[in-house]
Amino acid sequence: MRTSPPGSTSVTDEAVARIDPLWRSWAGAHGGHVAAAALTAMRERGVGQGRPLRALTAHFLAPVDTRPLRLSLTGPRAGRRASTCLFTAHQDGAAVLAGSALFGSGHPGPGYDGRAFPQVPGPADCVPLDLSGGFVAFAQQVEVRPATEALPLAGGELAELVAWVRFTEGRPLDEAAVVTLTDVLPPALFARWRTPRPVPTAELTIHFADTPASEVLTDRALVRIRTEQAGGGWAVDDSEVWSADGRLLALARQARVVQDAPAENAPSPSTAPRETS
Repeated sequence: MRTSPPGSTSVTDEAVARIDPLWRSWAGAHGGHVAAAALTAMRERGVGQGRPLRALTAHFLAPVDTRPLRLSLTGPRAGRRASTCLFTAHQDGAAVLAGSALFGSGHPGPGYDGRAFPQVPGPADCVPLDLSGGFVAFAQQVEVRPATEALPLAGGELAELVAWVRFTEGRPLDEAAVVTLTDVLPPALFARWRTPRPVPTAELTIHFADTPASEVLTDRALVRIRTEQAGGGWAVDDSEVWSADGRLLALARQARVVQDAPAENAPSPSTAPRETS
């Protein structure tokens, strides 16, 4: 990052993120993909100084399209173990994204695992969903194998979905991929509904577990998303991403806007995803 004028307490720089048109959601690009693209652009500019990502927060100010996403980066001078980058992203001069990223080196310390790996069948024993029935466009970029009986738009009792997920292009589970996966399943309320409606993300915060940064995982991940509370046109979703060998990779929480009217060209219940053999 470029150094600010003498006496400044921060450094500044600019970066450009690329938005893949295949990752389109309801009214714009998929939120997890946008956050991951911003992270990738920061990493390409050397942000974080090679330290593992510890937390990423993104506020979605407006729908993001496929135009270049231009980031203004500001970071307080790095400490011995951690550094922070604040970012604002614009398209055609309008702010569409703002947030921060925290990077921190690991060091010896006490450990604690308060979340157990979900007891579900392995991916070979789970049937993939057919996502070709008019669901959001980015659904074609992943293979989703539900690991419980809960399915989107099936009218279940609980607002929770659990599935094995892999990228159809065989993408490894690096930092940016895990960011995307925290938001890749439908909103958890879809497990209760039978009719879809847009539930766009307004804010997404992701915390990474202590997985070695040098280790790139290539297998599929287990993703769980659930809603504990919704009301007043808002919902809070919590998600987890686990490696296939049972290690927690990331935890995420997002604030979502529950819109009243279905999006244009949204699938009807008859075109909801189906399991395929």
